[in-house]
Amino acid sequence: MKKTFRLKVENKNSDRLLDKIKYEIRKYIKREKKKTLPEDVDFWKFECKFGQNEEEPQVIEFVDITKHIDAAATNDCESFYMEILSTKGYKPKKEESEVKEKPEDNEDKIEI
Repeated sequence: MKKTFRLKVENKNSDRLLDKIKYEIRKYIKREKKKTLPEDVDFWKFECKFGQNEEEPQVIEFVDITKHIDAAATNDCESFYMEILSTKGYKPKKEESEVKEKPEDNEDKIEI
């Protein structure tokens, strides 16, 4: 999703418009998460960019999307640019040295 959202539209309530924008973004994310994963992929990772205009977007964290939208609304911005792209995400694999094997209970017991 690469889109410029307008925060001020004539004859529209700004609070309702802000809720509509957030809903549209959540709907897009939900739809992307439902897509089937390729075999070698662990999860969908989202790369996000946010900016006052399309020329200068900055990379932001996925969890900070609503914070940036709210900040743009409180700063009385006319519009903002949002870019969310889903990419392949991989979980880090544990190394063998980190994985410690537990001794079996039967070996530690002494029978009398």
